[in-house]
Amino acid sequence: MIGYILLTLLVLILSWTTFNLTRKVERLEIWIENYAERIQETKRILDEVDIKGSFEADDEIGVVFQSIKEAVDEINEITEEEL
Repeated sequence: MIGYILLTLLVLILSWTTFNLTRKVERLEIWIENYAERIQETKRILDEVDIKGSFEADDEIGVVFQSIKEAVDEINEITEEEL
């Protein structure tokens, strides 16, 4: 009798933890997908600005812009590999 009670408690605890962890993982997956979309949108905007030639690489703003663009490109490559 005690064995059945302990087994039932164990099943309930494991069921609750599995449900809770599954819910957290799903929330994180949604967050990651949204973050990846934002990174891709940022890359698209940076590419758009760069095509216009608004920033030159020889001035201070151009150097900072190139650094930001390179960082976003690296993050974009990582997110594209994962998706």
